Amino acid sequence: MRLAGAALVLALAGPALAAGVAEPPGYRLDDYRAPVPDTVAGGSVVHTAALKAMFDRHAVILIDVLPAPRRPENMKPSTPWMPEPRRDVPGSVWLPDVGRGAIAPALDFWFRNRLAALTGNDLNRPVVFYCLRDCWMSWNATKRAAGYGYRHAIWYPDGTDGWQQAGLPLAEATPEQPPE
Repeated sequence: MRLAGAALVLALAGPALAAGVAEPPGYRLDDYRAPVPDTVAGGSVVHTAALKAMFDRHAVILIDVLPAPRRPENMKPSTPWMPEPRRDVPGSVWLPDVGRGAIAPALDFWFRNRLAALTGNDLNRPVVFYCLRDCWMSWNATKRAAGYGYRHAIWYPDGTDGWQQAGLPLAEATPEQPPE
């Protein structure tokens, strides 16, 4: 009985413990698919109902930061490769890899320029960053955009998982090609 009681306490405390994830002082550099904090320094957080309202008003730029699939290095060139399609929130722009913890100067430059183009150089335009639930890459991208001066850098931690779970549509996506 004591063991069952302890298991119940851990099961109930699990979500509360996950909610206690601390923000690192910099960017998350590895283990990107792990519990995330409730906040992001310099940015704000939005959940599905509020994002849906913003989406319906066309009041936000949506940016998917999930890395694009890459052909396996050990795959023979003659072997056909068909990556699984990515489906994201309709109207999103897919900027792969900008949510990694450390990014090359060329990728950083490209990300800044894409944000400037998408927002019309308006640092007050609301921009929402997402990928999957429990994915630090969208947290990193939000923090990075806030560091660039975007005053309404918004993180959607539920990602496409939360959007789909709410019964909202997803659309097939094509990643933009960052510099190599």
